[in-house]
Amino acid sequence: MKLYDELLRIIGDGERVSINQTVLEQHSKGVAYHTPAMPDIVVFPISKEEVCRIVQFANEHSIAVVPFGAGTSLEGHIIPVNGGITLNFTLMNQILSIRPDDFLVTVQPGVTRDQLNHALKKHGLFFPIDPGADASIGGMAATNASGTNSVKYGVMRDQVLGLELVLADGSVIRSGGYSYKSSAGYNLTGLFVGSEGTLGIFTEIILKLQGIPEVISDVKATFPSIEAAGKAATMLLKAGLPIGKIELVDEKTIKAVNSYKNTTYREEPTLFMEFSGNGPDVAYSVEQAREIISGEQSATFEFENDSLKRAQLWEARHHVAFAILAANPGMGMMSTDVCVPLSELTSALAHTRNVVEEEGLDAAIFGHVGDGNYHAVLPVDPNSKEQQKRVEEVHKQIVQFALSKGGTCTGEHGIGLGKKAFLRQEHGDLLPIMKGIKASVDPNHILNPGKIFEGVSVTSQLKGPITS
Repeated sequence: MKLYDELLRIIGDGERVSINQTVLEQHSKGVAYHTPAMPDIVVFPISKEEVCRIVQFANEHSIAVVPFGAGTSLEGHIIPVNGGITLNFTLMNQILSIRPDDFLVTVQPGVTRDQLNHALKKHGLFFPIDPGADASIGGMAATNASGTNSVKYGVMRDQVLGLELVLADGSVIRSGGYSYKSSAGYNLTGLFVGSEGTLGIFTEIILKLQGIPEVISDVKATFPSIEAAGKAATMLLKAGLPIGKIELVDEKTIKAVNSYKNTTYREEPTLFMEFSGNGPDVAYSVEQAREIISGEQSATFEFENDSLKRAQLWEARHHVAFAILAANPGMGMMSTDVCVPLSELTSALAHTRNVVEEEGLDAAIFGHVGDGNYHAVLPVDPNSKEQQKRVEEVHKQIVQFALSKGGTCTGEHGIGLGKKAFLRQEHGDLLPIMKGIKASVDPNHILNPGKIFEGVSVTSQLKGPITS
């Protein structure tokens, strides 16, 4: 059997079946530092029927299948550690239907976040999940992505109402539907969202939408200490203000941004906030925030309604990862995230900064204060085992601190390759159940093998060269 010939027979279009070395390399790695692994072949399907036939063929011959969206995931989800077939969903990027009166949209998995919001704008609607990158909707659903808007709108699992997906045997199932809630049986939609391509491959996704707010106002406030900033954030949340975003960035990270952008932001712990709604309510909320923050040692308080100036207020927050990478040219990146109870967030941020400095490393550290999720972005020298070891030690201490406070090893990035050991530490008693679910829907372990669980892989029956 020649894999290329078989897939070409299934697809019938040589331009959408590739063994080009550049294409294979592009699909061998993610954004972060995890060790690359090449797929044997990359296929660009255009329909669920093609996905079904490819997956059925792969299952019959025990060939790994790895879904690929925009390639922006951070825990190695898209790396084909067992080779096999990478399914690139770039061409399955159609917005299938928009139902404005129902606040619903149905999309194919390759639709990107920016593409979707551009199409929704004329209807006065938007999709609120913003992980930062222009990620694909399929990838965002696979990792249960969230981002800066989660304090107001929740995470990806809260937005996905229904799915069409291909199982490992090539069959198609649908879960959920167009209703906002259901008590009909197990919540399988919630199970598949966040399953990282290990249980099924999405071909259609039904999403819940939101109305575009009348007014949006952004605020930036600085503080003398991270503890003061954290306390102010807690007071704002307790006040019940309609906060859409609330982010905390430490002073060392602001300093890195100043160096990167040649800016002069105050190098102090900084809260970034966003309020949205009707005009009077937003104006009232901003004034309430000013009063609360002034009582918590705030050094500065800026707010802005103009969209361009709002972007400038957020500039330091949006460029933190780029600033750290620019200060360390030629380096890879480790971007980890954990989530802790809100009362532990400021101590967790301070602990992370201390651990980073003890190891003599550089890092951007910032948190979604509204839900206790925070990130550390560290440069990694791919040629230095000693430096990689120090980065891994920092990673380990960050996660263990979070777990010791009742938190989780990942709030939004997922497990992938990078956090399998921590999942065992956090939920070791649940792993047999998780593995049982995996075995029931994918007994040959062809769907994104090697992710989430330790020791789960596939041995391909592929023999001989890829092409004839």
